[in-house]
Amino acid sequence: QVQLMESGGGLVQAGGSLRLSCAASGPIFSINAMAWYRRAPGKQRELVARITSDGSTKYADSVKGRFTISRDNAKNTVYLQMNSLKPEDTAVYYCNYCNVFGAPFGSWGQGTQVTVSS
Repeated sequence: QVQLMESGGGLVQAGGSLRLSCAASGPIFSINAMAWYRRAPGKQRELVARITSDGSTKYADSVKGRFTISRDNAKNTVYLQMNSLKPEDTAVYYCNYCNVFGAPFGSWGQGTQVTVSS
């Protein structure tokens, strides 16, 4: 059973930075695209960034130029570097496997809370 474990969230002031990590178990990590999603209070979960198995990336317009997704296939880990954080980035962040359209297909982990104060 593939498991995903997110970490690295916390409380940060606007303009600050955080680096999220997502460790995946199982042998399918390196051959699949991965993505970061977030769910803000009272809102639906949204796609933040995704990365293909060969490293191609795509970002939501709201985070473009501020967030960077990367992966280390040797460590079965995907990262999200978040810079210039804004209060509207406050959410629970999740990682998951995704298809070419960014739709998730794995089991969800517990996520990691990111809170940005103004």
